[in-house]
Amino acid sequence: MLLDGAGIPGTESICSHGVAWYTHRLGGALLGRLSRDDGRDLAAILATTIGEIAADHRGACDITNPSSPQATVVMVRAHRGRLDYLLLADSFLVLDPVRGGPQVITDEREVTTRRICSASLDGVPSGTPEYDRIRDSCVEALRARRNQPGGYWIAKDDPHAAEEAVTGSRPLHDLDSVALLSNGASRIVSPYGLTDWPGVLELLAAGGPADVIRRVRQAEARTSAGPDARVPDDATVAHCTHLPRSEVGELSQPSPQS
Repeated sequence: MLLDGAGIPGTESICSHGVAWYTHRLGGALLGRLSRDDGRDLAAILATTIGEIAADHRGACDITNPSSPQATVVMVRAHRGRLDYLLLADSFLVLDPVRGGPQVITDEREVTTRRICSASLDGVPSGTPEYDRIRDSCVEALRARRNQPGGYWIAKDDPHAAEEAVTGSRPLHDLDSVALLSNGASRIVSPYGLTDWPGVLELLAAGGPADVIRRVRQAEARTSAGPDARVPDDATVAHCTHLPRSEVGELSQPSPQS
């Protein structure tokens, strides 16, 4: 499982707990439910957990505010000879099959929505008052589309968001390994173009998650003063290399780095 917390700095008046609190609570509760190994639908597990955490701070915080704490979610589970998976928002799941190239799965709706909301910035010189004004309106438009039909979905305060998750299942005997990456770690492929997805799996096999993250940080440093500069983002990778082959089992020996 991989969670990537998201929130707006300086919003303590909206939620005093913060993004780290929300992400830790959500992740811990999800792990607790997954450990029961009862085969319950992953989306149902996520919905119940989102509702539980929302109830924990609904009375003290404005959890319906678009800027209140939230998190992307990727979950994988080995159950009865299959790998079940769920993605909500813009992290990545890379399935490494025994034969053929990798299958890369992500939830593209946030990226698509962001592109639509930012279209009005095209051609506007950065650093100008007009750019700042339009950018602020773009940010508000993006927030307004969060957890809304036609927009994108993320774990926050609404359990129904889990119903919109990308889900699927693959036979375990078809897979050699599984990798989970936050969108910050996925920058190694795009926009930096340091390798492709088969190359990511090769890097993970040779140097582990730390090698992928190191290369992302080096690329961020090289472009920090250029036109393609990007704000450093959380980069987390979990690489599961020993998949259970029995009828019932759990993923073992993940190698997380962040």
